[in-house]
Amino acid sequence: MNYYSLNKKAPNTTFKNAVIKGLAPDKGLYFPESITPLPADFFKNLDNLSNSEIAFTAIKQFVSPEIPEDVLKTIVEETLSFNFPVVKLDENVSTLELFHGPTMAFKDVGARFMARCLGYFNKNNTNEVTVLVATSGDTGGAVANGFLGVKGVNVVILYPSGKVSDIQEKQLTTLGQNITALEVDGVFDDCQDMVKRAFLDEELTSKMQLTSANSINVARWLPQLFYFIFAYKQLHNTHKKIVFSVPSGNFGNICAGMMAQQLGLPIHHFIASNNKNNVVTTYLKTEEYNPKPSVQTISNAMDVGNPSNFIRIQEIHKNDFGALTENLSSYSFSDEETKEALAHIYKTYNYVADPHGAVGYLGCKAYLKNNNDVHCVFLETAHPTKFLDVVEDVIKEKQPLPEQIQEVMHKTKVATKIGSYNDLKSYLLNN
Repeated sequence: MNYYSLNKKAPNTTFKNAVIKGLAPDKGLYFPESITPLPADFFKNLDNLSNSEIAFTAIKQFVSPEIPEDVLKTIVEETLSFNFPVVKLDENVSTLELFHGPTMAFKDVGARFMARCLGYFNKNNTNEVTVLVATSGDTGGAVANGFLGVKGVNVVILYPSGKVSDIQEKQLTTLGQNITALEVDGVFDDCQDMVKRAFLDEELTSKMQLTSANSINVARWLPQLFYFIFAYKQLHNTHKKIVFSVPSGNFGNICAGMMAQQLGLPIHHFIASNNKNNVVTTYLKTEEYNPKPSVQTISNAMDVGNPSNFIRIQEIHKNDFGALTENLSSYSFSDEETKEALAHIYKTYNYVADPHGAVGYLGCKAYLKNNNDVHCVFLETAHPTKFLDVVEDVIKEKQPLPEQIQEVMHKTKVATKIGSYNDLKSYLLNN
């Protein structure tokens, strides 16, 4: 499979090169040259396939022939070493739990898959690769864990000071080895802008091989399509049309779901559930796309004012606004509404959600008001104990810490503070 830049001003390239480079030379995101739908029988027979078999079939066309099938099977099995249960709340609403991996966030899938792909590509390479990644919360920990100890790969994570939860910060600042954390005086968009600027800095790129592990990277983004298929496998016997409500920040996750749909997965509709960072919600109402500075909320992983992956969503829909709005709805919710939803979910279903899942639940309820003949699945993207201060304050119930969280709580944070792109550049050149 070859990939092209969405800016259409760079040569097409291989999967390997797209993974290693992250961004195209013309600053565009890479997108696969073609998407071949899978046979209808594949989706009808999901009950007879393991998660690893499903994922291998779904991803194979996007990585072949550069990753041999036996290697790809191993990568997939190692990536999917945990479960993706669907929990039914009532006749119309379920949640897909994506927090059973090592860092208890949905990004474990993409980070582990990408780390193994990059490790394979770099196994005979004497040159080191530096993975540069910005995080608004969970990406940092997932990438740090996924790449820990990978030969020939150094990871540098930028995160906004004071704007990630304590547990998220511990997960990305305590691992050591080939993982470095840079604490940025700013917001997530500042971190993301620094990363993009570094890729375009010829003085830097002439001295080191940089790549990104944000969802702009095809190997981080594409494997997220797996769990939409896993959810459908668990729900297709409900005999209702299935709608996914995705808590959306950088829009990589919902975009991956749309790729699963392109492969033939019978998804009826998508909901982009936003917090107050609602560029896309506004766009779908006005057809005017106006990125703006992000604002801080209690669902911090969605605090993105200029979502990188939305251009991929537009490409999937051939830049046809009508086609996009047929397939995608979007709603925006305040912190107060999110807290009310957390309390309601706990009181009504005895289920503890995290703030991002609560936003997804609100998206379900908003859509179901006028579409009561569907089954709506909201993605529970991180374990609620990663947001203890918010969750415990709302539900008034002490939450036990899972083993994965307990492991990092007493470790010592190690991070270097930076305030500007020049600080980042200086750090990379001198370390």
